[in-house]
Amino acid sequence: MAVCRRVPPLLLLLMSIVLYVHPIRGQKLPNNAIVKSVVSVDVPAQNQGGVAAGINGPVVVALPPRKRTSGWKLAEEGACRDDLTRLCPKHSWNNNLAVLECLQDKKELLWNYKLNLTTDPKFESVAVEVCKTTINDIKECATEERGKGYLVSCLVDHRSNITEYQCNQYITKMTSIVFSDYRLICGFMDKCHDDINTLHCGSISTGEKDVHSQGEVIACLEKGLVREAEEQPGAHAIRDECKKAIMRVAELSSDDFHLDRYLYFSCREDRERFCENTAAGEGRVYKCLFNHKFEEAMSERCREALTTRQKLIAQDYKVSYSLAKACKADLRKYRCSMDTNMPRAREARLSYLLLCLESAVHRGRTVVGECQGEMLDYRRMLMEDFSLSPEIVLHCRGEIEAHCSGLHRKGRTLHCLMRVGRGDMAAIDSLCQKALQTLIQEADPGADYRIDRALNEACESVIQTACKHIRNGDPMILSCLMEHLYTEKMVEDCEHRLLELQYFIARDWKLDPILYKKCQGDASRLCHTHGWNETSELMPPGAIFSCLYRHAYRTEEQGRRLSRDCKVEVQRILHQRALDVKLDPELQTHCMTDLGKWCSEKTESGQELECLQDHLEDLVAQCRDVVGNLTELESEDIQIETLLMRACEPVIQSHCHEVADNQIDTGDLMECLVQNKHQKEMNDKCAVGVTHFQLVQIKDFRFSYKFKMACKEDVLKLCPNIKKKVDVVICLSTTVRNDTLQDTKEQRVSVKCRKQLRVEELEMSEDIRLEPELYDSCKQDIGRLCQNVAFGNAQVIECLKENKRQLTQRCHHRMFKLQEVEMMDPELDYQLMRVCKQMIRRFCTEADAKNMLQCLKQNKNSELMDPKCKQMITKRQITQNTDYRLNPVLKKSCKADIPKFCQSILNKATGDSELEGQVVSCLKLKYADQRLSPDCEDQIRVILQESALDYRLDPQLQVHCTDEISRLCPEEAAAQEQTGQVEECLKFNLLKIKVEGCKKEVLNILKESKADIFVDPVLHTACALDIKHHCAAIPPGRGRQMSCLMEALQDKRVRLQPECKKRLQDRIDMWSYAAKVAPAEGFSDLAMQVMTSPSKNYILAMIGMGVCVLFLFGLLCGRITKRVMQELPGVALNCPPLTEPHRGA
Repeated sequence: MAVCRRVPPLLLLLMSIVLYVHPIRGQKLPNNAIVKSVVSVDVPAQNQGGVAAGINGPVVVALPPRKRTSGWKLAEEGACRDDLTRLCPKHSWNNNLAVLECLQDKKELLWNYKLNLTTDPKFESVAVEVCKTTINDIKECATEERGKGYLVSCLVDHRSNITEYQCNQYITKMTSIVFSDYRLICGFMDKCHDDINTLHCGSISTGEKDVHSQGEVIACLEKGLVREAEEQPGAHAIRDECKKAIMRVAELSSDDFHLDRYLYFSCREDRERFCENTAAGEGRVYKCLFNHKFEEAMSERCREALTTRQKLIAQDYKVSYSLAKACKADLRKYRCSMDTNMPRAREARLSYLLLCLESAVHRGRTVVGECQGEMLDYRRMLMEDFSLSPEIVLHCRGEIEAHCSGLHRKGRTLHCLMRVGRGDMAAIDSLCQKALQTLIQEADPGADYRIDRALNEACESVIQTACKHIRNGDPMILSCLMEHLYTEKMVEDCEHRLLELQYFIARDWKLDPILYKKCQGDASRLCHTHGWNETSELMPPGAIFSCLYRHAYRTEEQGRRLSRDCKVEVQRILHQRALDVKLDPELQTHCMTDLGKWCSEKTESGQELECLQDHLEDLVAQCRDVVGNLTELESEDIQIETLLMRACEPVIQSHCHEVADNQIDTGDLMECLVQNKHQKEMNDKCAVGVTHFQLVQIKDFRFSYKFKMACKEDVLKLCPNIKKKVDVVICLSTTVRNDTLQDTKEQRVSVKCRKQLRVEELEMSEDIRLEPELYDSCKQDIGRLCQNVAFGNAQVIECLKENKRQLTQRCHHRMFKLQEVEMMDPELDYQLMRVCKQMIRRFCTEADAKNMLQCLKQNKNSELMDPKCKQMITKRQITQNTDYRLNPVLKKSCKADIPKFCQSILNKATGDSELEGQVVSCLKLKYADQRLSPDCEDQIRVILQESALDYRLDPQLQVHCTDEISRLCPEEAAAQEQTGQVEECLKFNLLKIKVEGCKKEVLNILKESKADIFVDPVLHTACALDIKHHCAAIPPGRGRQMSCLMEALQDKRVRLQPECKKRLQDRIDMWSYAAKVAPAEGFSDLAMQVMTSPSKNYILAMIGMGVCVLFLFGLLCGRITKRVMQELPGVALNCPPLTEPHRGA
């Protein structure tokens, strides 16, 4: 420790002289105090070293009061009088400057005293006497060679282990002497001579500098050491032996800040200002000053000195006395300095110590509280000042200068670099990114948010309001803040700081302490992880967490699942990180290009992932896979979509709380939200989010978890190589429909798949966008005809149905196919099922799903029928009557009759357009002719009854009579409730109808009404009582009851109801009119007209007379012809004679 050369002996008591230069242990003195120390000094004659010959007598050292008079002389002061008398010439006493010059010349005397004091063998013998027990305990010192000052040096090195009080006091005083000048430190000047000169740290000649300035040489060397570590421009490579000497000096001065001369003199005033009540020793003053380093009142010189000290601690943790002492046992216990694979210098680094001990803590090992407290302080220190991390200074220099200049306090620079690292400002160098990631691991702010001072200050108000139920410093504080991200309680500054930190935590799963604690076993078993403080360059950021969440959602059949506790934590992290795409390392890494290309304008929270999902087909392969995997996870656990869950909170609480409370979500919650998408609790944000997820799901059947799990085997067997969900649904539903129509004994699609398939089909029917082919085909028509119609509730589909005559051919074809499916399976008719929901419960609870519309039609005219539902049923009836293919019951009942009687119409038909009721009209006419099969006749009768009440149910009438109805029957057509008034109006105005097509249709109506009274509801209602009284025994159908009433009308003995009589007479008149204007289309029509004519007897008599005349004429012509033929020669007659002679004649 001391300068190792032989000098004349000095007395131990001279040591007290130093007290006037350097007060020991920080004793605070009043301004007017005088401290005296009277010492008897006996100095031998001047030796070769140039020390003064002798100083005898008492020496009084005093600190005089500060108050001085104008005639004050230094020589008159009691504290200086004896020294001046002894050391300075008499003629200089009256001149203060001369006195100062004299004393300045004598400082070499004091320095030589101290030099000799540290190396004198007699002084060493005192040390042996005072520290006898200690020397025996410290083996290194016991074996030191005596007589060269090495023993004292050894004791100073090990003074932290000295427990003997007298020895400790002695070595402490000796340390203060040694550290007052670097030249007194054993071997220091020899080891650092060249570096001092190279770095221009000052002259090493004795006496050139003041005592208090000698610490600047060591400070200069320390700064040089820091510059070298940071690889600053112009940095000098300090020799290894000098480096060790510098660090050793720093270590030895770590307990008492007085021993760091440069820092002591730089921070004297700051110590008084900030640490007045902090006792010196055990590094307490250092820690106090570190805590106030960024205070506004801290002097710049002191802040600089403190920063240098901290940088040395970063290079060697032993430079911090309190840290080295508190963690000594734990370092040894967990073998934190036993790694033979690393150089010794690295083992001493603060970062290595922190990582090693943090690893022990995270593994559940015990680290004493005092050590953990020290670690917390230094982790906070690293986060506060980026310059303490050489790698940050070295690799992030460009980013700091470009984006973060001027932000050097309270962690602001580090957070600025984090913001750059997130990509919010510019691209960041990979080495800088790695340095930031390493620093975050060293500081480990995820374990205690208070370590990050910038975050702590920014989020204090949020923590006090939103997270006040969590213990201060608990790791769950960060989780709580994430849960309140983008809520009303979150403030903007906190949001930024939080996302900046979470970006780096997300890239190393170990930095979330709760996740690491719960999942370290699973990660080791399933993902082959390393220890907490071990990293693999080959492992991409976020890879371990990706591995964990892939296993979190595996089924028991797939095997190797996560433990329950780990799965809960993985789900928590997924829910939180879904708020920002940059918190998913895999997503950001593979999708950076696509984010810039497709989503540059999507800056709001959650929009970037939605944008990527919208452009799924356009993404590059790797990005598409990542987005697809994440979407697949969302389908199983929609709570990952945190923003959507917040928006849907009201409807979840009202309608889906049971499935939401389940710990294991298997797609039930999203299914519930879809089913309740139009409840009153549903807000726009939630509805939009749910619809968006539905639109994403149609791109891949894997995105519908329940559908995937129920149908994956069926898809592989029946629909291989089909990926899009809508195509899979069509494939499977077509298979189900074909099997049903063909009455196969065993359905090819499994029961569980059919059940889920029904759910998917019903969901798709709600929004045209969920059927991409239909939507693409009709996009132009939607913009033209349904521009202001909302997509939900199948409103756009309904709009297109109402405007089908104006649709483009492509859209019309698709809509026809859709209606065909809906009529076969009315449950897929979303609007019908929605509007008639209550009526279905009232009338059709026992009806099969496929017969739902039939049931509603049968109850349409019930007094309990809801008007809106009735209107919707009428719309569907109108649609059905436009084409027999849209009426499955009619199609099935008349499958033999249609090709038999209406083949000419079928030949002209196309597969993608309606027949406009031509086939139905054809069948109606055959019904009047009573030529239909019984089943078909029943169906046509119902159609005739319905269309007789509402002209809109007769497509051909509408096609041909629209203008005539507007001209002749406007009031009847405008009536809300159609009860046959329009048909009655047209019948009465038959002769006024100008359009031939319309006239023909009205004539057909009249013809049909003659076939059966049931198809004339107006007449049937008027004559209901008369039928009951006079025709009860006559079965309905084939015009039998109509004939009965006609006979009753002609029978004067029968008295019919006036209304019935009037209506019947009207019908007879109408038929007369019809007979006049309607040409007979065939012999049957002619016969019918004759039979129904009032003059049928006359007509029949005339027909009979004509037949007789024709017969007689034939007889006459026949005989003449025969005679002529007989007279012709050579003609053989083959015909027998008209009259054959009697055989007996």
